[in-house]
Amino acid sequence: MAHLRSRRRLALAVPVALSLTASLGFLPAAASAAPAAPTATAEQAADAPVLSYVVNTKADHRTVAKVKRAIAAADGEIVIAYEKIGVIVVRSANGDFAKTLRTVPGVQSAGATRTAPLAPAGTTDAGSAEYLTAADAAKLRAASAKTPGSEPLEADQWDLRAIGADKAAKINPGSRNVTVAVIDTGVDDTHPDLAPNFSASQSANCFGGAPDTTPGAWRPYTAGDYHGTHVAGEIAAARNGVGVAGVAPGVKVSAINVTDPANGLFYAEAVVCAFVFAADHGVEITNNSYYVDPWMYNCMDDPDQRAIVDAVNRAQLYAQRKGTLHFASAGNSNHDLASDAIDDASSPNDTTPVPRTIDPSECFDLPTQLPGVVTISATGSENLKSYYSSYGRGVVDVAAPGGDSRYQLPDTPSKNGRILSTMPNGEYAWLQGTSMASPHAAGVAALLKSKHPWLPPAALQALLKAQANNPGCPASYDQNGDGTQDATCEGGRHVNGFYGHGIVDALRAVK
Repeated sequence: MAHLRSRRRLALAVPVALSLTASLGFLPAAASAAPAAPTATAEQAADAPVLSYVVNTKADHRTVAKVKRAIAAADGEIVIAYEKIGVIVVRSANGDFAKTLRTVPGVQSAGATRTAPLAPAGTTDAGSAEYLTAADAAKLRAASAKTPGSEPLEADQWDLRAIGADKAAKINPGSRNVTVAVIDTGVDDTHPDLAPNFSASQSANCFGGAPDTTPGAWRPYTAGDYHGTHVAGEIAAARNGVGVAGVAPGVKVSAINVTDPANGLFYAEAVVCAFVFAADHGVEITNNSYYVDPWMYNCMDDPDQRAIVDAVNRAQLYAQRKGTLHFASAGNSNHDLASDAIDDASSPNDTTPVPRTIDPSECFDLPTQLPGVVTISATGSENLKSYYSSYGRGVVDVAAPGGDSRYQLPDTPSKNGRILSTMPNGEYAWLQGTSMASPHAAGVAALLKSKHPWLPPAALQALLKAQANNPGCPASYDQNGDGTQDATCEGGRHVNGFYGHGIVDALRAVK
């Protein structure tokens, strides 16, 4: 689970977002010289590591055809070409492949998506899963039975009550015409709480950059790859008398598995594939509780990282144009994402990290920091920012329950401050993190989309923000009582760094 949303997300203030859109939408060609000859000999290539690359071109057939020929000449093997967005996924053992392709006319950026060689064939939860025991389940069933209409384990779902999702379900549980795609570690669609709402036709495995729609390809590789299944339950676990309930128990959920089976990382080519697949298969909302590996931040002055930003941004913007709204978690480092500098000691995470200090206005967390993506911070049962959640004025869009097992313990049978949801093989467990906050917000957006199916992504996001409830900056955020503020909230009652526009509201979404 190397990099599920235990990372942070850096969102952009509006002027920076606009400049990012402009810079990525119209990246200039690297040069106008003719393609250089391959520099690696056949003998060298045989021993060289194979890396994956993204080559970004002008999105017209003639240019793409010319670039494909240049790729072959530079000892590259094309995995898939997404001509409509000008992104080509390539594998090559030529150590100079990216450098060579950057000289090709029509190529706007090109770079390796990883620093480790491809193995033979990242997330944002804070801490390991705590599985529900038989004794826990019996206690919860007894407590839930006291509330008519509750799911058997719902007594422990303080998160639903915190945003009015329990009451919202009685008014409108969501439409089956709305699908939320979980771009993650896969989803166990055989789980009894997920099977009723699962959309196989909108699911795939995108590892390697090309979609595999073989039945079951979207499932987790192992039971340890539980992250996506937990997220899916938070969004759309059915109210079917089995276990837990999702925020939008009437909508559909699909799975796009984007993880490398060898190391569990989320590489750019898989994420590009996921966004395009979601858009082309009618998905209204995606949830992204991860960051694109191997760089926690992708800096525009590095040609490889610039190419990653370019490729992922093209794909997510394509999906937005097709009507898909994206949600992403803010991260679990308790970082102020609106600060002038952030220390990154974990990148690259697929080989040997090299500590660096980055400027968040020039180095981007993907996909969280891209234009139009909704950034979510996490709250606990007392509607206070979770101790781990990253934050930032002008960065966080809205907040949602993600859990806080340290300082915010609910009055539930388990007294567990984390989020209870589905796990592979029919199990249930508690997790916490901004990984859990993002699907709560995505579920509320699915309820809004159910009621207002004509709303485009930007309007849907605006309505979500308008209906949110902002508790305002707390007078003090000294969580451990040592006399030092553990984070500084900047902003006013309507918009601030801890909650953005506020905590999402499922009940208002359906009224």
